[in-house]
Amino acid sequence: MLAGFLLGLREGIEAALIIGIVLGMLRKMNRMDRAPLVWLGVGIAGVLSIGVAIGLNVIGARFEGAAEQLFEGVMMLLAAGVLTWMIFWMQKQGRDTQRSLEADVKSALAPGAKWALFLVAFLAVLREGIELALFLTAVNFTEPGAAGAEAPIMGWLGGLLGLLGAIIIGWLTFESALRLNMRRFFQFTSVVLVFFAAGLVGHAIGEFNELGWIPPIVPSIYDVNGLIPQTSTVGRFLRALFGYTGSPSLSQTLGYVGYFVMVLGLMRVLASAPAVKAVEPA
Repeated sequence: MLAGFLLGLREGIEAALIIGIVLGMLRKMNRMDRAPLVWLGVGIAGVLSIGVAIGLNVIGARFEGAAEQLFEGVMMLLAAGVLTWMIFWMQKQGRDTQRSLEADVKSALAPGAKWALFLVAFLAVLREGIELALFLTAVNFTEPGAAGAEAPIMGWLGGLLGLLGAIIIGWLTFESALRLNMRRFFQFTSVVLVFFAAGLVGHAIGEFNELGWIPPIVPSIYDVNGLIPQTSTVGRFLRALFGYTGSPSLSQTLGYVGYFVMVLGLMRVLASAPAVKAVEPA
């Protein structure tokens, strides 16, 4: 549930910031008459995102045995890949997002471009919504006994609570009642999400171990289920958020550690790289 909440909060705040910037530009330019187009884009994108989430879960429920393991493994790797791209995109491009959006809004207010404003809001929310649907589906697969009803319900409930928190934060920010340090927020959540994505990679390799597609090398390099069972409350918390496995194979561990080291290393390189300054004409 906590992993779902964090993902819902992160994706929701990204979408809320975008919509807040768009509405703030409309207010600044005295063009709030175009705000209904923004909310129309948000509403339609939200409905489509819910449809994608339902579709992914319906498709997953139809598979059994090896096909189910294959679907879950592919979904986990796909979610980890998208999550990694999102983290690097925010780190590299996040500082220019506001200027880019403001330029888009100004272009959308030009004569004959009425529906362009709708598209700005629609595409922004749809991207975040589909990403969240994919992530929450992957979260549900990491839960022990994910085929049961409880795990998916708790994952989606966490996501909904995260979205609710993001809506409240977005509204307070837009109304100037709150000044959240977004840079620090995204830095902190990016590190936590690297752990989560590494866990997805490890879980996916575990599914492929069972399918015989990736050799385990060593079936179990240690077993701490007697200390922290995967089905316990603590074990489920650690499994959902950090990819905890009580008895991992060597290939699972190599995948987890390798992903974690590689991504954190790249994040440090990007963070320490000097900003490219425009060359002014003499």
